[in-house]
Amino acid sequence: MSNIGVWEDAEPGVKRKILQPGASLMMMEVHFEAGAEGYEHAHPHEQMSYCLRGRVEFTIEGKKTFIAQGEHIVIPMGARHGAKALEASALLDCFTPLRADLIKY
Repeated sequence: MSNIGVWEDAEPGVKRKILQPGASLMMMEVHFEAGAEGYEHAHPHEQMSYCLRGRVEFTIEGKKTFIAQGEHIVIPMGARHGAKALEASALLDCFTPLRADLIKY
């Protein structure tokens, strides 16, 4: 069963919805409860995260950066990163190339 356009649990207090991808670019909306974390990980995809609401602390290669509603962050390919919601938050994450590890058709 496809997970495109379906809300699914990612980590405790974090849910995501993958939007219909293009040929080499994809987006997903990610909602965080206050204090919820997207665990540290790395992937070979470039990522851009835009804050739709709330305030999020990102750690990228050990360096902390904060973004709030209307701000964004770029995560380089292969960089170890994680995120923590400082309040209830929502992000729009974009990836290139496609995250085949997340998409189920």
